[in-house]
Amino acid sequence: MPFATLGLRAELCRAVAARGYANPTPIQQQAVPVVLAGQDVLAAAQTGTGKTAGFALPMLQRLADSGRPLRPRTVRALILTPTRELAAQVGDSVSAYGGELRLKSAVVFGGVGFNPQVTALARGLDVLTATPGRLLDHLQQGTVSLDAVEILVLDEADRMLDMGFIRDMRRILARVPSDRQTLLFSATFSQEIRDLAGQFLRRPVEIDVAPRNTTVERISQEAYAVDKTRKRELLSWLVGSNNWRQVLVFARTKHGANRLAEQLEKDGLRSAAIHGNKSQGARTRALEGFKSGDLRVLVATDIAARGLDIDQLPLVVNHDLPQVPADYVHRIGRTGRAGRDGRAISLVAPDEIGLLRSIERLINLRITPQVLPGYEPSAGAASMVSPEPRRGGDRRPAAPADQQRRRPRRRRPQGGGLSSATTR
Repeated sequence: MPFATLGLRAELCRAVAARGYANPTPIQQQAVPVVLAGQDVLAAAQTGTGKTAGFALPMLQRLADSGRPLRPRTVRALILTPTRELAAQVGDSVSAYGGELRLKSAVVFGGVGFNPQVTALARGLDVLTATPGRLLDHLQQGTVSLDAVEILVLDEADRMLDMGFIRDMRRILARVPSDRQTLLFSATFSQEIRDLAGQFLRRPVEIDVAPRNTTVERISQEAYAVDKTRKRELLSWLVGSNNWRQVLVFARTKHGANRLAEQLEKDGLRSAAIHGNKSQGARTRALEGFKSGDLRVLVATDIAARGLDIDQLPLVVNHDLPQVPADYVHRIGRTGRAGRDGRAISLVAPDEIGLLRSIERLINLRITPQVLPGYEPSAGAASMVSPEPRRGGDRRPAAPADQQRRRPRRRRPQGGGLSSATTR
């Protein structure tokens, strides 16, 4: 089914084709006609399913078709996102898709200069993509008005609730006309999301292309049992021996992300960390270096990584399992996007087995940890592991046989790291 069959203008179809997409994904097939018809939408779709185009394409067409003139400091369509990275990426997509329609768009978020954003807002915008905090700053300063908003999009609404933005969202929505079209996109249909939809949407069309709390089917999921003190050592060996060139690693805390990135650097692996305490410039440089291949490993916390869209990311590693099982679904959704295959690996310490079991119950899938020779966990953890991978099941990393024979049981690497992980 080509995009033109969804009723999209030729300019939008050309823009989609220029980005390498031939056929719409299921969320796009269902959402685009509904949005074009002007109806509210409550949509659940996993990350990587193409939901940004699902709302951006028909939104841009409706704006172009109505042709209402811009007024200074007003906005015709508002997209709210939970994080800076997601705002930037959604803004890039809006700009790329709407290039031929000559619609004006901009992105505002914190951590960068305020005055350039004031200048962009002063002319009036067809589309504004924003994070709640910085948008409220502009509203309080009187540099933007929302009284002309025709279309409101709440993207990653479940994460905005998780991050405590509900009060900010209410303050913003109080400034938006009640006769707007509202599109709410979420990874899942939790009760909180349904309650939110009941308050802000009018008779929405419900679209659910992903069963609740399931993981993308094309992602292979594996786990390795290892003592907590040897996780970094095992991670270094896995990256180096398999010559992985692009690995997104999740750490639980900001301090842990910094420490892990520094240790991986000492092991000879170009690495950087991104988290909420990093400046926006540092986060942007780290992400660009990772996308370009200058960095092999990007260590991220959950909040910083939400919304990261890295084309064809092959691998996600959970250095620390998340405390909230649903975050596991969001984490591994960074790979296996847009119908591509992906791989997710979790390093599981004996005291994390309860977290792993909670994740298994959520996704309805058994993930039995394996053990790599030389990295066996301490005594007493035997019940959590499978000494050999099941045939036809989870895969062990394909390390060269000579490296496997050389690998003795040892506590910590000497001299700053593992020799097998020093390939740049």
